Amino acid sequence: MFVRRSLMVFALALSVARCADQPTAVKPPAAPQFLRWAGSNSPGFSSIESRARRSGMAALTPPLSLDQYTVSFWAVRGEARSVQINYTSSIDSAVHPFLTLTITDPQFVPGVGELAMGDSVFITVNVDTTKIGVSLLPTGLQFGTPAELKIWYDGAGGDLNGDGVVDSTDAKIEAQLLGLWYRELPADAWTQLPASQSLDEKSFNWGLAHFSEYAVAEELLDWIISY
Repeated sequence: MFVRRSLMVFALALSVARCADQPTAVKPPAAPQFLRWAGSNSPGFSSIESRARRSGMAALTPPLSLDQYTVSFWAVRGEARSVQINYTSSIDSAVHPFLTLTITDPQFVPGVGELAMGDSVFITVNVDTTKIGVSLLPTGLQFGTPAELKIWYDGAGGDLNGDGVVDSTDAKIEAQLLGLWYRELPADAWTQLPASQSLDEKSFNWGLAHFSEYAVAEELLDWIISY
């Protein structure tokens, strides 16, 4: 009896293992397909910081230096600080907007604590030169009033599926599958945000409750093969 029961358990385990190897198994959600910068060379970037004076008038500072595609500035709780990053590519000679980030209420800094009015935090924007995305530091920085992030994706040159041709398929992808995605840490899965999209401007807008990594990507639908 013991031998027969052992054989039955072994047979059941073997059956389960075989089923797991079959294409009938439900696959985990696929990672999104990220938009890539168009052209054979990495785009060039420039940036401008703006600050709100106490009188309410805006003042522009000289362009910030982008060191290895990184730009940094001080954000102050209770004051509007923003940075705009533009790009040029091998597609044309024009200067195009890529990102604007506006911060008025940095509230909590990981490892530091809550900021008082007038306190500041050092912000760093790392531009991804492969996919159209950025990482914002310090990771986990939290806001009272959400920070405003706007990313333009026309740097992909209209070829959204990477097949080398701009056609109606790309238009469908842009209207139905394209989105703004984020992840907290490099090992985390990407999650799509319900960001506002402008097809005319080819951009996404989102209010940030905290800092993470963000990228524009095409949603790949989950798939199940039945038998």
